[in-house]
Amino acid sequence: MVATATTPRPLPKVILFSILPIASWFIVRPLLDPIPAVPALYTSVGLSLVAFVATLYLVPALGPTFIKANLFGRDLLKIYDTRIPESMGLVCSAIYFIVLMLFLPFAFSHSFTQALGAHSSNEGITTEFPVYKLSVYLSSLLSILVATLLGFLDDVFDIRWRHKLPVPIIASIPLLIVYFAEGGNTHVVVPLPLRFLLGNLINLGPLYYVYMSLLSTFALNSINILAGINGLEVSQALIIGISVIVNDLLYLPWPVDFRIPLHLLGGKKDVEFGGVWSAGMAYGSQSLVERHLLSLYFMLPLVAVCAGFMYHNWYPARVFPGDTLCYVTGMAFSVVGIQAHFSKTLLLFFIPQIFNFVLSCPQLFGFVPCPRHRVPRFEAETNLLHPSRAVFEKPPSPISTLMLRILSTLRFVSITFHPKTGQIESTTNLTILNTILVNLGPMSEKRLLQCVMAIQVAGSCFAFVVRYGLAGLVYDGDRR
Repeated sequence: MVATATTPRPLPKVILFSILPIASWFIVRPLLDPIPAVPALYTSVGLSLVAFVATLYLVPALGPTFIKANLFGRDLLKIYDTRIPESMGLVCSAIYFIVLMLFLPFAFSHSFTQALGAHSSNEGITTEFPVYKLSVYLSSLLSILVATLLGFLDDVFDIRWRHKLPVPIIASIPLLIVYFAEGGNTHVVVPLPLRFLLGNLINLGPLYYVYMSLLSTFALNSINILAGINGLEVSQALIIGISVIVNDLLYLPWPVDFRIPLHLLGGKKDVEFGGVWSAGMAYGSQSLVERHLLSLYFMLPLVAVCAGFMYHNWYPARVFPGDTLCYVTGMAFSVVGIQAHFSKTLLLFFIPQIFNFVLSCPQLFGFVPCPRHRVPRFEAETNLLHPSRAVFEKPPSPISTLMLRILSTLRFVSITFHPKTGQIESTTNLTILNTILVNLGPMSEKRLLQCVMAIQVAGSCFAFVVRYGLAGLVYDGDRR
């Protein structure tokens, strides 16, 4: 069983010989006539396919190197004790960053073409290069690079939670500086029920930058907090990334005409697609289309890298992602949420993570004992997972008792009482994993992962219903 569970998964050569020609076609397609409406998107898809193949092959190839560098761990929820390569998220981050760097000339190929055409003409026409768009792209790359560094340092030095929580603020500084330098908008639309008090818009000023910093902090740490079983971290990032891509596709220039009946979800009008710059939710705004194209340029390679890594991290895991992958994916999500101006929509895709964070707060802030590992308890005899418990060494405070009684009533935790004093003696650890086990009973690790993935998918579906259906009850207009 040890050999079967720890040897690298086989890689069919058909993947290499089938995907790479398709990727090459997507990369070359913008050079052929007729030139597509969004040529850079084709290149992004092609490079993303290359990133997928590179991740599939490089992760198992570099695993022994990481073990030799003492970057390995042991699976706490398995009966075997074999060393498994850890911090392999660094490989994924490197591939992701290299792809984004290679894509940089293609993202501004239209501007290069215009500049060359202006220089070759005799009319003396000059074309202004979009320096602001370049600064946005480069600041996003810098933030992702800083997140990679901080994540790897966390893997190596095992930074404590109280120290790692504010770390993402450092990585978000380049984003905030560029946002401020270009006179970024700090106004927010006021919901309809509050407009008689606050008006249509309210300027948050510096508080808006605090909000964006907190968004980065939450995005980086929320995936890291909800972890502990094979495939969990990367599956969260994969589903959220796909959800963001679907949301971006609603704003793209489609050459066909069709309609989404949003009135069935409570929306005031349907979404009509058609034309190059008048598609979908963009409502004719080219700047809005460009924002979501920027989001796609960051999300497509991220999803490709996560999909390739998930092949090796799926139960039973051959490699571990470490904190590096959590930091990089979280920063990538905050980058697109801030730069493409859909942070509220992004937060809707994090509904399971928000629930898990709120549920974890009593342990994270010291009201309930917080052990080093809050993963479910593994029973070797049955190969099933059970809820893990936190034991009180001294009687809990009244506030802690009140919190746990409320959570127990809601069936989020299971608590035990001292037979003599009647005080709370222990509680299940406050994570969504243990909550699932409390309500559904013991299950295998693979089954638990599938349950969490189903919750993540359901959360994304609910997010789309709220964003494009129920939001019309509290906001008017197109809510761009």
